[in-house]
Amino acid sequence: MHRKHLVALIAIMIALFAAAAAFAEPLPIPNVSLTIGGNADSGKASTVIQLLFILTVLSLAPAILLMVTSFTRIVVVLSLLRHALGTQQMPPNQIIIGLALFLTFFIMAPVWQKVNDEALKPYYEDKITTEEAFSLAAAPVKNFMLKQTREKDLALFVKIAKEKRPEKPLDISLSVLIPAFVISELKTAFQIGFLIFLPFFIIDIVVSSILLSMGMMMLPPIMISMPFKLLLFVLVDGWYLIVGSIVQSFQ
Repeated sequence: MHRKHLVALIAIMIALFAAAAAFAEPLPIPNVSLTIGGNADSGKASTVIQLLFILTVLSLAPAILLMVTSFTRIVVVLSLLRHALGTQQMPPNQIIIGLALFLTFFIMAPVWQKVNDEALKPYYEDKITTEEAFSLAAAPVKNFMLKQTREKDLALFVKIAKEKRPEKPLDISLSVLIPAFVISELKTAFQIGFLIFLPFFIIDIVVSSILLSMGMMMLPPIMISMPFKLLLFVLVDGWYLIVGSIVQSFQ
């Protein structure tokens, strides 16, 4: 196995274990046995339906992680940072995605804890129905997305969906809230990326002007400016500032 593939596999496994550790109690997985012939009772049919539901949720987990969490903003900002530095594939994609995942788990931990306490635990204790569990689980996620979504984006999708103006924010449907949240995250990520690009863009201009004045037009400016970019990034403790700014932007 190629080294970069091995690193990606290890990062995904660690991320899955971290996500599982965020819950106070392990999720029970039903035991299923298939038999040929005979009549299936209601209990076995219910178990099969639960298994299908779990498999469906697992298949949609990547899309849910991307669309309703902080992952989108984080991975876009880190990708723009790499382009601003001009380091091509350094850090590698696996490192950027792994860091974005761990930061997502850190930022979303309070939301997931509320979902676990208010929806999952009562549901597995048979205190609430499936519909009640879904509505209770969606409330903390909606609150998180509403704090990061612009009213302009929400109004756009409410108008496109031809829905009535909701009386309160939690009445907004997920089909409207999720795309509004995504485009708001993209705009915020590009705003942060613009601020990141400015100092490195100034370095490129200065280096290009110096090389042009010296008549060294055949020398690529990126070869000279990259060490100065890395030096500036290290001197200002760039990772501390970038990661700190990203996390605080969600508070």
